[in-house]
Amino acid sequence: MKAKFPTLLMAVYALFILCSLLFGYQPGKEIGENFISFVLSMLKILPGAFILIGLFEVWISREKVQKHLGEHSSFLSFLWVMLLAGTTVGGLYVAFPVAWTLYEKGARVHVVLAYVGFAAVCRIPMIVFEASFMGIKFTVVRLLVSVPLVLISSLLLGRYLTGKKWEMVSPGSS
Repeated sequence: MKAKFPTLLMAVYALFILCSLLFGYQPGKEIGENFISFVLSMLKILPGAFILIGLFEVWISREKVQKHLGEHSSFLSFLWVMLLAGTTVGGLYVAFPVAWTLYEKGARVHVVLAYVGFAAVCRIPMIVFEASFMGIKFTVVRLLVSVPLVLISSLLLGRYLTGKKWEMVSPGSS
């Protein structure tokens, strides 16, 4: 039954868009156009990003990840994941598979959580775009507030999850 619900939901969505096109329902037509635009933009980004993720999985050894981001790494591991997250393209669509790869290669839970948080707030293209529209002062203040909050929340949540013996599972294994 669980697997049928998403399929039913997609069918209802497709039927809504089709009926909107047939009967000229403008909000439904705009929703369909936005969906097509979104799919096309993802098709431009994701294939290349997933190729890079695959190369990352093959080229970067488990030992190197464990050394810099694992159990015996220093606080410098947060700087490493901030730099990695800053260069992530494609937003969280790409950050989550990279986070999974880091976890699988032995990165600590709170380092993986910090990577996801940094990928949401510290991507270089986003910072440049934000600074050009909102100004440098706004961008600096936002980073000065958000970076420590990401660090604190990832440390606290990582400590809590580690204490509960929590482990990340693959989406296909549930």
